[in-house]
Amino acid sequence: MSWPRSPLPRRMAVNIALDGGLAALAVTLSFWLANPQAPWAWPHFFPLAGAAAIWLIGIPFGLARLHWRFVSFRDLAMLTAAAIVTATMLVLLMIGTGQALPSPAFPVILVLVLALFLTAPKFCYRLLREPTAGREATQSAILVGSGDSTERFLAAYAHSPAQPYRFTGLLALSEKHVGRRVHGMDILGSITSADGALTRLASKPDVLIITAPNLAGTDVQNLLAIAARHGARVLRAPCLTHLAPAEQQVELRPIALEDLLNRQQVRLDHDGMTRLIAGRRVLVTGAGGSIGSELARQLAAHAPSELLLLDNSEFALWRIDLELSELHPSVPRRAVIADVRDAPRIQALMDEFHPELVFHAAALKHVPMVEANRLEGLRTNALGTRIVADAAVASGAGLMVLISTDKAVNPGSVMGASKRVAEMYAQALDVAARHAGYGMRCVTVRFGNVLGSTGSVVPLFRRQLAHGGPLTVTHPEMRRYFMTVREAVGLVLQASVSGSGAEAIPDGGIFILDMGEPVKIVDLARHMIRLAGLRPEVDIKIAFTGMRPGEKLFEELFHGNERPAPSGHDGLMMITPRMADLTAITTALDRMEDAAAAGDEAAALAMVKTLVPEFLPPPGLAVSAAAE
Repeated sequence: MSWPRSPLPRRMAVNIALDGGLAALAVTLSFWLANPQAPWAWPHFFPLAGAAAIWLIGIPFGLARLHWRFVSFRDLAMLTAAAIVTATMLVLLMIGTGQALPSPAFPVILVLVLALFLTAPKFCYRLLREPTAGREATQSAILVGSGDSTERFLAAYAHSPAQPYRFTGLLALSEKHVGRRVHGMDILGSITSADGALTRLASKPDVLIITAPNLAGTDVQNLLAIAARHGARVLRAPCLTHLAPAEQQVELRPIALEDLLNRQQVRLDHDGMTRLIAGRRVLVTGAGGSIGSELARQLAAHAPSELLLLDNSEFALWRIDLELSELHPSVPRRAVIADVRDAPRIQALMDEFHPELVFHAAALKHVPMVEANRLEGLRTNALGTRIVADAAVASGAGLMVLISTDKAVNPGSVMGASKRVAEMYAQALDVAARHAGYGMRCVTVRFGNVLGSTGSVVPLFRRQLAHGGPLTVTHPEMRRYFMTVREAVGLVLQASVSGSGAEAIPDGGIFILDMGEPVKIVDLARHMIRLAGLRPEVDIKIAFTGMRPGEKLFEELFHGNERPAPSGHDGLMMITPRMADLTAITTALDRMEDAAAAGDEAAALAMVKTLVPEFLPPPGLAVSAAAE
C-alpha cells in the first residue's frame, strides 16, 4: 500500500534553500557596507558559513516550518532573534580564525542586514497574498467598537470569500480615541458623539457594524435611533468565539431585541443547581410553554435521573420533547398530556412518577383572555396550583417551585388575582412544612414579562411588521418589565437552590427577580421597527387602541407594604407579602371550587376578593357580597 507523499518536506526544503541564500547575500552585503573601500577584502567562504549558520540555527527556531503567508509579528521577533544568534556565531568564527573585523560596526551591521533579509521577503510575500479588502464592496460601512474587537473582525473579514462592505471609518467606545487611525481608517467619533460624526460625513454609510461583543442596552438603542436618522442599518459582528475560520464567510447578524435590554450578566451557582437537580426525578408542568420549555432545557442540562414533561397541548409537548431528544438524548424523560385541573389524573401521575422536584409553570397568563373566561382562569391558576401542590405533597415530593407574575401585585385582573391566590397557598404550605420540620418546601418566584413568550407583545409586533403594520399599542404610557426567558429561568433555578437550602428565609418569603427598569411598550414598538430596517411613523405606523379589560398602565413587582430585601444572590430579591393560615385559605379555595363547579362567577370572585382584598375588579365585573 502506498501512502500519499506530504508536501511539507518539499516546502521545508524550499524554505531552507531560500533562508540559506538570503543569509549568504546578507553576509556579502554586510561586509561591503562595513568596508566599502575594500568590499572584497574578506574570506570568501563566509557567505557559505552564513548559510550554514542559518540552517543550523533554523532547527531550534523552526525557520523551515514557517508559513510565509501567515507570518506574524511574533514570527518577526523570532526571526530577529535568529539573526542575532547567527551574526554572533559568524563574528566569533572570524575572531576564532584570526580574521579582523572589517569595521567596529560590523556586528551591528550584520545583525541588521540579516534581520532585514530574513524578514522582509516573508512580509512582502504575505502582503502580496493578503486578500484585498472591499474588492467586491457594494456598501459603505462604519465599524463600532474597540481597537481589539475591530482588529479581530477585520482579520476574519479579510479572508471572507464575499466582501460586500467597504469600511470608511470607526466609532470608538471612548472619546479619548477620537482622531486616531486604526488599520488606515480614521476614528470619526465615539458612540456618544455618533450623531455629530455621521452628520459631518459628506457620504453617509449604508451600515454600522458593531464589533464590540458587550455593547448593549441604551448604547445600542441610541445607535439604532441615530442610524435610522441617517438612513443606515445596524448589524452586529459575530463574537470572537464564533468568528468563521479562514476562507469561510463572516456572517453579520441583525441586532436582536435582547441586545436592547439593559441587563447585566448575573453569576449563577451552577454547582448548587447540579447538587439540587442531578440524579433526581423532576416534574415540569406547562412544559410546552415559554417558561416551561426553557425550564426543561436547563433542568436537562443538570442531569436529572428522569424528567416528566406535562402539558395539555399536544403540539407544544411534542415540540419540547423532540428538542430534548436531540439536545440531551441521555436524559430519561416522559411526555404526558394532562390538565392540572384534573385532580385524579394529576394524583395518579404523581403516585406513579414520585417526583422529588416539581416546577409548576402551567397557567393561563393572557390577561384579556382570562378576563373573558374568568372561571377557567381561577380553575387553572388558583385551583390547579392547589391540585398540583397537594398531589406533590401526597407523593412525597421534597420541593415545589411556583412560577408567579408581577400581575399578582395589586391585581386589576382576574389573571393577576388568581396568581396571587396561588402564591398564598404555596406560602401557607411552605410555612406549615418549615414549622413542622418536615414535608414539602414551596418556593415562589415572581417576575415580569419575558421577551417572545407565548401571548406576549413581541410575537404580536413581529406578525404586524410582517403584514406592513400598523403596530398596535394600547396606551402611550403603557410600561412593562422585560427580561430574556433564559435569564429568567436561570434565576428561577437560583431561587430554587436558595429556597431549598438552609439559608435564612422569612416565613412566607417570595423571591422576585431584579427586572431592571420598566420599558415603555411604544418604545419597544419603535425599536422593533428600526430593527427591521424601517422608520417608525414613516414606513410603519403605530396605532393606539385603548386599554383592555384588566390591564394596568404599569405593573409592580411588590406591594407598597412589601419591602424588598437582598437575598444574598445577584438578580434576586426577597419580599414577605401578607399570608393566610393554611386552614383558612383551604376553606376559601373549597368554596371557590364549589362556586366554579356551579358556574357562579360572582361567588367565585367573591372568594378571590376575600383572600386578595387589594384586588380591584374591572368596572362592571359583578362580585357577590353574600359569599364574603
